[in-house]
Amino acid sequence: MRLQSLGYRTDLIFAHFGGWVTDLGEALAVANPRSPAHDFGNLLIFRKPPQPKDLPRWEALFAEHIGHPPATPHRLFAWDVPARRNADLEELLKAGYRPEQNVVMTAARLHAPPHLNTRAEYRPLADTAEEWAQALENQVVSREDGHDEERYRRYKESQFHGLRELCRAGRGFWYGAFVDGQLVADHGVFPDSKGLLRYQRVGTDPAYRRQGLCGTLTFFPRTLPCRAVGDRGR
Repeated sequence: MRLQSLGYRTDLIFAHFGGWVTDLGEALAVANPRSPAHDFGNLLIFRKPPQPKDLPRWEALFAEHIGHPPATPHRLFAWDVPARRNADLEELLKAGYRPEQNVVMTAARLHAPPHLNTRAEYRPLADTAEEWAQALENQVVSREDGHDEERYRRYKESQFHGLRELCRAGRGFWYGAFVDGQLVADHGVFPDSKGLLRYQRVGTDPAYRRQGLCGTLTFFPRTLPCRAVGDRGR
């Protein structure tokens, strides 16, 4: 099954490394046994949107190929078509599912931001506990409103373990913006083998926002010959 969505296609960069992807014909089963509670790391991506009476079969496929409580505490279904076109959500809504629509930003090429910040040093993180700990702290402090700090920290610790392994394997880089030796912004850059590049988890310390750090950091790996796809902020 060939995915059309650039978002889902670049999601598979991480799925293939940390877990497995199974083609079921009507859907792709994406599973990460090392992080079964990660919602977008464990899901079914269907070729077509839901129709009446699909839900029992979808739930059975999820239990068989992804998991079930308590190890996998969620069910996540996606479909590889724009927005909600031709989707019948009534059955899912009655069963308590919540619809979510994600916007994926893409760019054929990178351009310098309007406010290029030349004060900071931009470079890949060294493979040291100290620098990765700084990046973890920055991700926690720059999290979106509504996320409990303790739960978010546990989630980021688990995620960073896999992302650091990806970097060690030469499958991507985690970049930081450093001001006076302190990491104040960071993100990951991970290419696939087909000319796509995924930005992952851009975060800027609230005390350093509106200084052009995020835009400059995003522009930094401009020499990579790939089409860029932005993270959906999960």
